[in-house]
Amino acid sequence: MAADDSEPTGGQTLLKQGAEGKLYIGQHGGVRCLVKERFSKKYRHPDLDVQLTRQRIKAEQKAFERCKAAGVATPKLLGVDMNGRKIYMEYLDQAKTAKQLVDETVLKGDGKAAIAQLAAEIGRVVGTLHGHNIIHGDLTTSNMLLDPVEGAELPYRLVMIDFGLSYHSMNVEDMGVDLYVLERALLSAHSEVPEFFELVLDSYRQHNKFKLAETIAKYEEVRARGRKRTMIG
Repeated sequence: MAADDSEPTGGQTLLKQGAEGKLYIGQHGGVRCLVKERFSKKYRHPDLDVQLTRQRIKAEQKAFERCKAAGVATPKLLGVDMNGRKIYMEYLDQAKTAKQLVDETVLKGDGKAAIAQLAAEIGRVVGTLHGHNIIHGDLTTSNMLLDPVEGAELPYRLVMIDFGLSYHSMNVEDMGVDLYVLERALLSAHSEVPEFFELVLDSYRQHNKFKLAETIAKYEEVRARGRKRTMIG
């Protein structure tokens, strides 16, 4: 499918490019920041493309607001340019992804405590999101930043990013699917740590106070369906 894949201009540094958009370091109000720019989809009618892009940017903007109200850390939202199809946010230049931490820990071979600590924090954050009816939609360790914190018991704060698929829902099946997506992501990216998701789920149970039993039951249903499809395939 065609997309406008032009590079950022004016010395801006491209960090990531996907099917829906690109992420690069730019400027907002004279401040160095992260810019998320959504592509114009040439296969869509122009009016529909503008409408869908505006809806998705507004949904992402709303997710930042809901996370702030829930006490879940995200990069600070600095501004939105609907006409330019851009979201401007804080650039956490010292942060690493949770995936990087796990990969480094596995390589060292002595990081069970660090992984358990990270799993507990992921469970807390995802439990808080679901407790406030926020569905992330793409829960992976690549979409979790660890921003260093000096002098604290936990040496970082977990910062959630990439809310392009997020939405607000009180449906426990949506939450169950969110958990299943996370499980599959952890098994795929971190197969060397097979207990990772169970550690996350233990913490999640402690921190999600919204229809927890129903959510876990739906997750187990979704998981069973996924396994059945895999066996048939």
